Amino acid sequence: MAENDAEGGAAAEGAEAAPPKNKLKIIIMAVGLLAVLGGGAATWFFFFRHGDEEHHAEAAPPPKPPAFVDVPDIMVNLAGAPGERVQYLRMKIVLELKEEKQIEAIKPTMPRVTDIFQTYVRELRPSDLNGSAGIFRLKEELTKRVNAAVAPIQVSAVLFKEVVIQ
Repeated sequence: MAENDAEGGAAAEGAEAAPPKNKLKIIIMAVGLLAVLGGGAATWFFFFRHGDEEHHAEAAPPPKPPAFVDVPDIMVNLAGAPGERVQYLRMKIVLELKEEKQIEAIKPTMPRVTDIFQTYVRELRPSDLNGSAGIFRLKEELTKRVNAAVAPIQVSAVLFKEVVIQ
């Protein structure tokens, strides 16, 4: 009986030792399965999903082209120190609007726009317009002022056709 207990004990120890090996195998298989599923999901996400977005982008209607309104030419003398040579600034400006129907709404306010532009530009010095940074600042200021003048209508940008300083 002692031998049976010893054999039974050995068998019991073998049975207890077997489950940890089986658990380890199950854990390894679960990790492998998750890695395969994760790799498949990542492949779909990076390679196949972008094609769907392109189809959606192609199906969307094209955006409306912007509308443009010419502002009457502006010619002003620039502010300078007494005794300096008088310099003049001539500009041809176009306003960019989002929709074509805004053109008719902005035309009655064009004298106000011209007045605002001229009063602002008359205070500039030639050094204020040096380089592309000076022209960019002028463009930003004019955009801000024209949007205040034509309040319910939004002007997208002030575009220069010509800027000449003499």
